[in-house]
Amino acid sequence: MNISFLDNWRKKRGPARGVAVFSDSESDREGVAELLSECELLRMQAHRAGIQLDDSATSLEALDQLLPRWRDDEESLLWLGNDAGLYLGTVIVRTVPGAFWEVWPNGQPVVRLLSGREIDVVASGHEWASSGVPELSHVYAEVAEA
Repeated sequence: MNISFLDNWRKKRGPARGVAVFSDSESDREGVAELLSECELLRMQAHRAGIQLDDSATSLEALDQLLPRWRDDEESLLWLGNDAGLYLGTVIVRTVPGAFWEVWPNGQPVVRLLSGREIDVVASGHEWASSGVPELSHVYAEVAEA
């Protein structure tokens, strides 16, 4: 996408990274979880590769095996990193007892565990998308053991 004012903004500040979520209500955890689980770009990439994203740890292992063809496209890399992090968070929230989405005042979604530990899954997703490390399944395994 070639939009001149965005190109100027990126030159000054670098590429945008991350996701922000704002809600009028603290009690809308299910709605926030549903919104964050969409991960459309990641789901399309997985579907093309024959991977079914069923919100399981096994699907994270399958994603770790994808060939990283997106790394040549900076814009896709950023969006896919967001989606990978949100999908990782979705799997954690749906499978780790007591885990839930927490949205910081600045709009950043993180996963909070029963222990109080917060996991910045979007940062993990960006690292995975850009370098493959840490693997999504390894982040999940570490969180699930805690």
